[in-house]
Amino acid sequence: MDRTRVYHDIVGFALTTPSWLHTFAEVGTDAGLFVFVALFGVAAFRAWRAPARDLAIVIAGPAGVVFAYVVSEALKLVIREDRPCRGGVTTIAACPPPDDWSFPSNHSVIAAGAAATLVLAWRALAWAVLPLAALMAFSRVFVGVHYPHDVAAGFVLGLVLAPLFALLLVGAVTPAVRLVRTRLSPR
Repeated sequence: MDRTRVYHDIVGFALTTPSWLHTFAEVGTDAGLFVFVALFGVAAFRAWRAPARDLAIVIAGPAGVVFAYVVSEALKLVIREDRPCRGGVTTIAACPPPDDWSFPSNHSVIAAGAAATLVLAWRALAWAVLPLAALMAFSRVFVGVHYPHDVAAGFVLGLVLAPLFALLLVGAVTPAVRLVRTRLSPR
């Protein structure tokens, strides 16, 4: 199916929805990121007395998200795909400036990466964080600033790279967690 047709179908539908949903879609994408930050905080609190590796995974998670984001930014600079909203399309969100490329969606990378690394640290959250990340990613098409393939690619990129990088860091972070715990424990 043609990527522009799917995009136009979704954006056209989005414009027929109530204004409160427009606001929710625009604000929700960024607000969801704050939910993930809060969940990392709760996960760290939970892991504080757990084995050092558990806390190391929580600590390495955000680093994995940052790594995935950096890779997505590099891809954007190489691929340089124009945003779909630049063609005079009416959208819910304002179209980003011309040098802000579309592929892959950074919001999708961050949302999927945060969800995936949170699942590494706290598997019981999977039922909540993975659908939240998918909803946050879809909202980027809904508000009109990304093609569906931008969002899908960003989601896969975050889902794979963030936990992979976090797991690679765990070996280095675990001894640091042990050292900090040793220094903070009463003698």
